[in-house]
Amino acid sequence: MKREMIAKASALRFLHFIVPTLSDSIFIPSSICKAFTLASPTFSSKALEVVAGVEKVVGNDAPKDTVDIFRRCGCNDIEISKILLRQPSLLRVNLPLLQGKLNILQSLGIVGSDLIKIITCRPRFLACRLNKGLDHRLQFLETLFESRQMLRKAIIRNPSLLNYDVDNRMKPCVALYEEMGINRLELGFMLNSRPMIIPRSSLNKEKLAYIQSTGLSKESKMYKYVVSLIAVSRLETIREKVANFEKFGFSFDDVMHLFARTPNVLTLSIHKVQRNMTYIMGTMKLPARIVLDQPFLLYANLEGVLRPRFLLAGKIQEMGLQPQIKGPAMVTAMRMAKPRFQKAFITCHENDIAKSLMEFYSKTKSIKRLAQDSKLGLRKGFPF
Repeated sequence: MKREMIAKASALRFLHFIVPTLSDSIFIPSSICKAFTLASPTFSSKALEVVAGVEKVVGNDAPKDTVDIFRRCGCNDIEISKILLRQPSLLRVNLPLLQGKLNILQSLGIVGSDLIKIITCRPRFLACRLNKGLDHRLQFLETLFESRQMLRKAIIRNPSLLNYDVDNRMKPCVALYEEMGINRLELGFMLNSRPMIIPRSSLNKEKLAYIQSTGLSKESKMYKYVVSLIAVSRLETIREKVANFEKFGFSFDDVMHLFARTPNVLTLSIHKVQRNMTYIMGTMKLPARIVLDQPFLLYANLEGVLRPRFLLAGKIQEMGLQPQIKGPAMVTAMRMAKPRFQKAFITCHENDIAKSLMEFYSKTKSIKRLAQDSKLGLRKGFPF
């Protein structure tokens, strides 16, 4: 219902910008309007009538417009419809300015589907001033990346890189990481995995203490990941997540060593860690400390991996089949890729047995999550 309301609102905004510009001969082909119906099934049929009227008045020899400009950038009709649904004001933008901004993106190799990603990520991106200080900004960004290809990927993930102030925002951030022993090329690599490093990074005494507690040296491969994650995370969030692990009997040093081994554990929500740990300890009857040696158990999906495979292990044991999933094989089975797991424990049996096991396994994966409908979609903001 919420998505339908958003789609209807987008369609109304599109009409709001289309109708006042009829006298200006803005040409929107019917193919674009049909693409709108694909991008948004609730797109008003009135839009089709308006656009049909525009085509009839303007004809095929229409001057350049927003749609034509996007087509020249390699966008097809469906992609253009998505852009205009996301940012209808582009229909009334100054065409030379829009063309200039898109030329900048094209010079970086950003066209078509990549342009869609940018507009979806930052709807107002094309309304910003890209030309002001752009050469200086690009020159500085190129010092952070080994190639234009890496720079292009980083801009697609965070187009605001083309807007950040070099002297007041970029250089202080680079200096912060260089002081921590992370050079510019390493920072450029991190920008592809953590695109908000530049505006979000900050370090204080307590954060530095957390980094020191991991015991990692600056030469360690994991060091830059630990530093960047702590730098972009809120201090209160780090405290909460450390305390959450301590509830399951881990010491502070245990948590820090786990973090040093697999830094992305800090990106896991408190809720996910609680659910996985509760199932590992309460249902699978495994000791809590197993996750220190097998941290993938924290990342695994409870409904899609842990529970279905554990229940299948019980079914195989009940039927007296071989091989069984117990002891060390239990952890190994949880770590297997899906095709390998099915080949090792399901399809290895005779057809009738394999079919029965596969049906059981599929049913366990479709079990509805407990209290899923009543779960509140709470979001605390960026990102951890």
